Amino acid sequence: MKATAKAHTNIALIKYWGKRDESLILPMNNSLSLTLDAFYTETTVTFNHDLDEDIFYLDNELIVGDQYTKVSNFLELIRNFADIPNLFAEIRSTNAVPTAAGFASSASGFAALAAAATRALDLQIDEPTLSRLTRQGSGSACRSIYGGFVEWEKGAEDDGSDSYAVHIAPQDHWDVRVAAVVLSSDMKKVSSREGMKRTVETSPFYSGWVDNIPTDLTQIKAAIHARDFEKMGEIAEANCQKMHATTLGANPPFTYWHDTTLTVMQTVQSLRAKGIAAYFTIDAGPNVKVLYQPENEEVVQQTLLNIPGVTNVILSRSGQGITYK
Repeated sequence: MKATAKAHTNIALIKYWGKRDESLILPMNNSLSLTLDAFYTETTVTFNHDLDEDIFYLDNELIVGDQYTKVSNFLELIRNFADIPNLFAEIRSTNAVPTAAGFASSASGFAALAAAATRALDLQIDEPTLSRLTRQGSGSACRSIYGGFVEWEKGAEDDGSDSYAVHIAPQDHWDVRVAAVVLSSDMKKVSSREGMKRTVETSPFYSGWVDNIPTDLTQIKAAIHARDFEKMGEIAEANCQKMHATTLGANPPFTYWHDTTLTVMQTVQSLRAKGIAAYFTIDAGPNVKVLYQPENEEVVQQTLLNIPGVTNVILSRSGQGITYK
């Protein structure tokens, strides 16, 4: 009862920000992402009747504490789904995501874990069902089931049965590049979970953010299908700024940006002024992801590397969905 799965992380172009149900991880709005080939997690799950608890290794290190608890609790969901109580597993994961640099690995981590565990148990489930399960480990992980462009539908049912990811365009639809700009390894003062909750409950800007999402989604999907890079970039960049504006209206207000974050944003805008199409997006952290076209790769990379405070620039293309060994 063993299987190995590989999943890639993703970058949201239309952001997920805020939950309508904390326990089931049901979002307040639909979101849309691009799966990235440079960042991934590979996980092997081995169920063993001789074990009396789960064992979790990450990069060959035995994991205990909160991180272990999250993984074991998620496996408990899968055990309940499969109706096999008290069958524990050894989990071995390797991470090609620079978590120390503030890049979230939960999307690829939980997607790989869900895929490997369900395959090890020989559960014959379709991709929407796998996405629903994965969502309960990490919301953004449900989008990593697929490659290319992916939309996470918020759903309307209280049980979350209609909240899962769907494919918008495959990996080979369009050669969009992403430069991940590494700025800081500092721990966030406000976690994503706390930041979402505070924003939803206290920011007067939040309702405007949610109300604008359907328009952003309609326009960006049209741009993706038409391969209109400028339109897609404009919408993604504006959506990012609107999301972060909601945090400034929270009580108490907060921001994830550092001084260098702002410098990178201004540099990207300067590139556009010189005729080089580049657009930024930022998740709940200081690091910036820059969308660009293949012919501009060298100038974008070198320009970003020359910014004081930038420690690395990692280049990525559109990534694939779940794969198995």
